[in-house]
Amino acid sequence: MAGPLKGIRIIEFAGIGPGPYCGMMLADHGAEVIRIDRPGGFMDPRDPLSRNRNSIALDMKNPDAVAIARDLCKSADGIIEGYRPGVMERLGLGPDVLLADNPRLVYGRMTGWGQYGPYSQAAGHDINYIALSGVLHTVGRAGEKPVPPVNYVGDFGGGGMMLAFGMASALLHAAKTGEGQVIDCAMTDGSALLAGMSWGFYAMGRLRDEPGVNMLDTGAHFYDTYACADGKFISIGSIEPQFYALLREKTGLDADPAFDAQMDPSQWEPLKDKLTALFATKTRDEWCALMEMTDVCFAPVLSLAEAPQHPHNVERETFLSVGGAIQPAPAPRYSATKADTPRPAPAVGADGDAVLAALGYDAERIAALRSGGAVR
Repeated sequence: MAGPLKGIRIIEFAGIGPGPYCGMMLADHGAEVIRIDRPGGFMDPRDPLSRNRNSIALDMKNPDAVAIARDLCKSADGIIEGYRPGVMERLGLGPDVLLADNPRLVYGRMTGWGQYGPYSQAAGHDINYIALSGVLHTVGRAGEKPVPPVNYVGDFGGGGMMLAFGMASALLHAAKTGEGQVIDCAMTDGSALLAGMSWGFYAMGRLRDEPGVNMLDTGAHFYDTYACADGKFISIGSIEPQFYALLREKTGLDADPAFDAQMDPSQWEPLKDKLTALFATKTRDEWCALMEMTDVCFAPVLSLAEAPQHPHNVERETFLSVGGAIQPAPAPRYSATKADTPRPAPAVGADGDAVLAALGYDAERIAALRSGGAVR
């Protein structure tokens, strides 16, 4: 793959969710990512998280397979793993072993709770990690229960993306100093950091510690979604005075003095009621014709089926067809080291012989390892 990480080799120990997302990010931006899969596993070629990989299937219960994994890590710039704390150590592939083999190695560890702490050995999912970090409490409408934002905040923002950033940072450090290190990436920590602005506003007394009553959490009338006459939705984010004034002008509300009280939270609910009634009088397309691509800070709320067809996304190639499936394109974009079109996920183990040959294993040894069940 082309990209700014071209020439970097990453070994990915197969997992689900945030680990593969990190692998996708590194591979999308040019790294060679060799994924160690479990025998009998499956990668769906339609899955963006598994694209741009080379796959070798190793039975990690077999000592010969563990030895192969260790050889791969000796050849690598970095590894990523998402097991519970202690699993890699029990396999004989913990940081002490692999960094002794390869002092420049960046050892990326992805967990929900972190490598230590009272919760570190407990099972969990995104909803639990963002609950403990305080983030889930902030998402929801006033008087209603918290609403999980799918698994975007813990798994992918606070987890996979945070580990990808950590890997890139530590790889840069290793390139400058020759010193590898271990990255302890916890989704609780990462999701807390994503909420940094809220923590700042809370400390300054500018945010109430309850959901649905603040400016950006659906409390304000000028920052919310609204249903249209056809049952579709639009989004409004008219925060700044000039954008709010344009919203009033476009909707004909500039003559209503009640809307002068933009920043008075006591008036937000009645003003929202007025906007709700107004937006229900036209279809989404009619509101788009009036406000799309203006400084109102407006956009239609598009479905997964609709988003790839929108002219803005089409022009920017925000979505691509990869192996016949629509996927988000690699992001961000670079002027000098442009990324290639992604390759679909391979079949599990499809690249095993090539990976072993690149390590210097000859055909006889590869055949022996296969017959012994280490490689499948």
